[in-house]
Amino acid sequence: MVALSVNLNKIALIRNSRIGDYPNLVAHGRTCLDAGAKGITVHPRPDQRHIRPGDVGDLSALCKTYKVEFNVEGNPFAAAHNDYPGLLTLALETQPQQCTLVPDSNDQLTSDHGFDLNTDGAKLEPIIRRLKDAGIRVSLFMDPEPNQIRLAQKVGADRIELYTGPYAEAVAARSATIEQIFSAHWAAAEQALQLGLGVNAGHDLNLINLPRYRTLPGLQEVSIGHALIVDAIDRGLRNTVAAYLECLAD
Repeated sequence: MVALSVNLNKIALIRNSRIGDYPNLVAHGRTCLDAGAKGITVHPRPDQRHIRPGDVGDLSALCKTYKVEFNVEGNPFAAAHNDYPGLLTLALETQPQQCTLVPDSNDQLTSDHGFDLNTDGAKLEPIIRRLKDAGIRVSLFMDPEPNQIRLAQKVGADRIELYTGPYAEAVAARSATIEQIFSAHWAAAEQALQLGLGVNAGHDLNLINLPRYRTLPGLQEVSIGHALIVDAIDRGLRNTVAAYLECLAD
């Protein structure tokens, strides 16, 4: 079964719209884990639009209590800002099981492309090595491009996370490009496995597009936040996690 890691960014976004700690991230993370999710994902940013540095420590402790995976995403090149210490420092302090490196910038609404390792590979190598030396698995956010995936293996990544935004858009639009996009992701997953890389996926996956996508060869984990939290408005959080787990069942 493909593991479900619930991204709590949107819960934090709602909390940050008011003063105080409501809704509480740890409480909602606990609900997700009690419902069967296999991990929690967060994506702290320097602008702290949702996840804050303190949340990372709190949720790391929660995942250790439940003995499930904690995945911290972010841009390893983003500078420290106010009390945001930088992704590498935050990861080394909180010791997640996995750190997913993502090439997002402060002015992006959300992550919308994978790394260009021809440009960033040399800069990433020492960061990847530092994380791995600390016992943290490293995943790189990638587009399904063969040369880039080869480079991901060369720079030392343990896994890739395939960026699924274009696939989700094509499914939603019933586009004629669906088959071409899905075939590219299938080939990328096969290539990653041949290179000894694990395969994760994420971005705009939902109950409609997930049943097909989960059939990718060797897919180990999906991180889902936006759609899952939106579905929880109608279904409730516990029931929504159960629905996604059913989607991912073998």
